Amino acid sequence: MAWEATYDTIGWDYVRHRRPDPRIGAQIDSALGNAETVVNVGAGTGSYETGHRRVVAVEPSAVMVAQRPVGAAPAVRALAGALPFADGTFDAAMAILTVHHWPDAAAGLAELRRVAGGIVVLTFDAAVHAEHWLYQEYLPETTALDTWRTPPVGEVADAVNAERVEVVPIPADCVDGFNWAYWRRPEAYLDPDVRACISGLAQLPSELVAERMEQLATDLADGTWHDRHRELTRLDVVDGGFRLVVRPPG
Repeated sequence: MAWEATYDTIGWDYVRHRRPDPRIGAQIDSALGNAETVVNVGAGTGSYETGHRRVVAVEPSAVMVAQRPVGAAPAVRALAGALPFADGTFDAAMAILTVHHWPDAAAGLAELRRVAGGIVVLTFDAAVHAEHWLYQEYLPETTALDTWRTPPVGEVADAVNAERVEVVPIPADCVDGFNWAYWRRPEAYLDPDVRACISGLAQLPSELVAERMEQLATDLADGTWHDRHRELTRLDVVDGGFRLVVRPPG
C-alpha cells in the first residue's frame, strides 16, 4: 500500500489521538538547534512543528493535510523521495516517525541531505520495538508488515551523515498515541479509535485485531495482564526502541 494511500485510509482521526508529546517535542526541538528554516517531511497533521521556526511541511496524504490546524505551516503535497526544493534550501530537515512508510527510504534520506544542512529523524530499532507486550502476547502479526521493515538505525545514521543517535524515552503518560504510547495503559488499546491511529494495528485484518483485543480485555478483567506485567506499573519511562538520528545544523 502506498504511503499516501495508507494515511488516506487510516488517518481520519489522527488529530485527536496523535498529539505532540511535550517531552518528545523538547528533545526534537533541542536537536534542531539553531535552525531557523525547517522542512518537515512526512509532516502529517503538523505534530512537533514549532512556532519559533519557519517551517514548510511536506505531506502526500490529502486526509492528513486537511487536519492541519489553522495557522499551521504551509504544506506541499509531495513524496520524500522527490522533494520539490533546490539544494540547500533549509537549515534543517525533520522526519518524525515516517521513514518506515516511505516507498524508497534511501531516496528519501538522500533528499533530506540534498535540501538541508541539519537533519533530525525520529525512527525506531525494530528489534527493541518488537519487545512490546502488545506484539509479543497479542498481535505478533504486526511485526511481519512491510512497514516494520524500517531501515536499521545505523543505516539511517550513515545515510544522513549523523553526528549522534539519541534514545527517545517513552513516558507512561505519553500523549502522542503511537504504538508504544500506552505501554502502561493497556485498556487504551481496546478503543478502536485509538487503534485506528496506530498504523501497524490499522493495517491488520480488523477481525483478527478485534479477537485479540477481546483476549486482552479478558486478561485485564481477571488480573492476568497485571500479574504478568507488574514491573511495568513501577516504571515512569521505557525504551521502546525509538531513536533520534541527529546531524546538527550549521
